[in-house]
This record gives sequence, structure tokens and C-alpha cells, in this order.
Amino acid sequence: MSLYIQQLIDEGEHQQQDFKFEISDSKKIARSLTAFANTDGGRLLVGVKDNGAIAGVRSEEEIHMVEAAAQLYCQPEVSYATKEWNIHGKLVLEITVPKSKGQKHKAPDKNNNYKIFVRVKDQNLLADSILLKVWKKQESKAPVKIAFTEIEMQLLRYLDEYQRIEIDQYMLIAQIKKRKAEGILIDFILLGIIQLQLTEKQTWFQLQDAGFMDRINDYSGIAHPIIKHVAIQ
Repeated sequence: MSLYIQQLIDEGEHQQQDFKFEISDSKKIARSLTAFANTDGGRLLVGVKDNGAIAGVRSEEEIHMVEAAAQLYCQPEVSYATKEWNIHGKLVLEITVPKSKGQKHKAPDKNNNYKIFVRVKDQNLLADSILLKVWKKQESKAPVKIAFTEIEMQLLRYLDEYQRIEIDQYMLIAQIKKRKAEGILIDFILLGIIQLQLTEKQTWFQLQDAGFMDRINDYSGIAHPIIKHVAIQ
């Protein structure tokens, strides 16, 4: 048992694992639970410091605060499983959260407004508005329509040369409004052509496959735009 926990600790904090020295705020824990559930699932190790040192859970109240977080501050409620590990006389609480397959979960932000959080590397971040729209279109299962006209090609050529772009840059380069830019970015994300990168301060986009432009260039002699309809599974 000690080896199992130590192996987890050796992994460090990452997209599917977080350390908590203590639980003193159910709302903050709710953000962690929902972020895991909304992304790839994951686990919390309570009683473990950020540097991996085992401090141990100091009060049973912390266990009750996790329950309160899941039931009272997660909308809808997040399911989880717990295990208690005694490591050299110190209690480590392992909380495992599966990835949710249905509705996205919300938790209160610092202003007590309920928002959707996602797990990005070792951080819990607010879901970007474009990501929310990607999920919404995904759920609708509507077919995706892409036309590789000059507007779309400007985006792809820029990404091929500079690797990343923000939506404001794309709007400026293509001389299009935000709604149009969002629509193209969302469809490209759904088709796996580009991917969204999210940080605490900004959102940008990059090509999913660096060789994609080489394949697109094979169609350069075609006079009419390429239209692709894909049903989202």
C-alpha cells in the first residue's frame, strides 16, 4: 500500500492527479471535482503536500467536506470513490473521480457564480467560450460543413507558418467578424484539424497535424472550394 501511494506521488501533479495538503474549502474542492469529471477523470490525494511530502489528513471533517463539495457545490452532483491509506501512521485520502459521459458539471468560482471548469495539465481552469460551443455542437450531432475558401486557407497558412493563433488575430487577418471566426474554428476543432490550447490567461489554436497543409496543397489546382460533410459521432 505504501508503494502504491509512493508511485502515485512520484508522478507529481498532472492533468489527472492533484495533491491537497488539507481541505478547508468545499467550494474550492468542488472546482477540482468538476474539472476532473469534465475532462479525463482523475484523483485527489488529500494529506499530500505540493512537493509530494506526506503530511496526512488531520481531521475527519476534511472527509465530510469532500462529500459536501460533491453534493452541495457541484451541479449536477459529481460521483466519486474514496480509499483511505495508512502510510507510516499518516492517513492519505485517495479520491477518484471518473470522467462524466453526460452533462458538464458546474462549480462556484471565486465570486460564487457557477461555471464549468476543466483540467489542463495541473490546473483547474474555466472552460473557454469556444470550448463550450464545441461541446454544444458535439452534443447536437449536427454534421460539420467546411469550405476551404480563402478565409479558411488564411487560417491554415498562418498556423502552418507561425504554429499558433488567437481569435482576434484571425479576425484581423481574415477581416471577418467574431461569429464567423468562431464558427470556422469550432468546425475545424470538431473535424480534428486544429486544437484549442487553454491557459489561465489566454486561449489559442494550433494545427492538430503538422502535415495537414501538405495534404491540402494537393488540392491547390481545384477551382471550386472543397466541401466536407462529417457526421459527429
